[in-house]
Amino acid sequence: LFSQIDHFGFDESGTFQQRYLVADQHWKKDNGPILFYTGNEGDIEWFCNNTGFMWDVAEELNAMLVFAEHRYYGESLPFGNESFSDSKHLNYLTSEQALVDFAVLVEYLKATTAGAQHSPVIAIGGSYGGMLAAWFRMKYPHVVVGALAASAPIWQFGDLVPCGTFFSIVSNDFKKSGTGCSESIRNSWNAINHLSSTDAGLQWLSNTFHLCSPLKTLQDAAVLKNWLSETWVNLAMVNYPYKADFLQPLPAWPIQEVCKFLKDPSLSDKLLLQNVFQAVNLYYNYTGETPCLDVSQTATKSLGEMGWYYQACTEMVMPLCTDGVHDMFEPQKWDFDALSEECYSMWGVRPRLSWILSMYGGKNISSHSNIIFSNGGLDPWSAGGVTQNISNSLVAVVIPDGAHHLDLRSRNPLDPKSVQQARAMEICLMKEWIEKARHSH
Repeated sequence: LFSQIDHFGFDESGTFQQRYLVADQHWKKDNGPILFYTGNEGDIEWFCNNTGFMWDVAEELNAMLVFAEHRYYGESLPFGNESFSDSKHLNYLTSEQALVDFAVLVEYLKATTAGAQHSPVIAIGGSYGGMLAAWFRMKYPHVVVGALAASAPIWQFGDLVPCGTFFSIVSNDFKKSGTGCSESIRNSWNAINHLSSTDAGLQWLSNTFHLCSPLKTLQDAAVLKNWLSETWVNLAMVNYPYKADFLQPLPAWPIQEVCKFLKDPSLSDKLLLQNVFQAVNLYYNYTGETPCLDVSQTATKSLGEMGWYYQACTEMVMPLCTDGVHDMFEPQKWDFDALSEECYSMWGVRPRLSWILSMYGGKNISSHSNIIFSNGGLDPWSAGGVTQNISNSLVAVVIPDGAHHLDLRSRNPLDPKSVQQARAMEICLMKEWIEKARHSH
């Protein structure tokens, strides 16, 4: 589909090709429903393959599936290879523009698909895509009849929630998964600090962690610590009850496996860090094929890290902090000014701290309807999620044993009861919305 580069102004009249995927084998031609995945910060094929829930319910709901790619990710690049060249070209990378892309795409599909003119559309998304699904319903209620917003931290902005909750949930996951586990990680930071004060120590760290490029300075050691922190966070997000390969190929309940290496927090610095290496090696090298560990890479190549970095530097400003007491991380205050400087030096732009609140309403969203907010108790992003009902049509579904949008993944024999019940409730509500739309039409 050709989409406008700028929906909100008239000076930039160019268009770009937006990619979307359609599966209609179970669709009932005469106005059967459309489940519309609001693509997030990555290649749409990857989200399509990781959203088994939609494929599982397509037949039961007689639904068409549409997966829409978010502008500036995957192959939907407004200026081709130039899209990330400077802030002028990046200027159109916002959630607002993306939502209009989605609205235009829905209208286009309805206009060009025989028998879809009055099809009720339900937005579905996870994580940032979950925020987009919720916001899509809020901003374009005439386009979508409802939304399933899975693991959508729509309140991780401004001062709506405490900045430390996110990391305390991560730490809790490790605390619950093995004796001595979170304490070992908490003790690892000082061990790294001690060792990185000498050249020999930096060399030892580089060898022990099998790093692709050796650490040379204290700054490099800080990068190593950041990379470890991100790894623990990612493990909390993908702590699924079965083997999976969402961010990396991993065993079932990966944190329990990781914690097997971290039983003794009282070890000497070097022994402790050798264990930490074993633990992260399970995350990065579960298949045994990784020759060395690259501290500049933590997730999958399918995520568009450049684009997300820019979004985090403009609209997506999510305050996060640690204190080392309620969590297992080094204390770090939330520092907006530092972020602002970093963004300015990187992109020549400055973040707007409370713009998202002005745009999407913060906690004052009770005038909206037909949104399911689902969150996993193991998922750090639930810190900024809606975990209590706001009204009888803004419904919170909590999945105590769930990590990051577990409910959107394919059904699995190892699924905990809580996620089976969550999905049943989600399907039930979606059927109500579809029914209601049919009658009102």
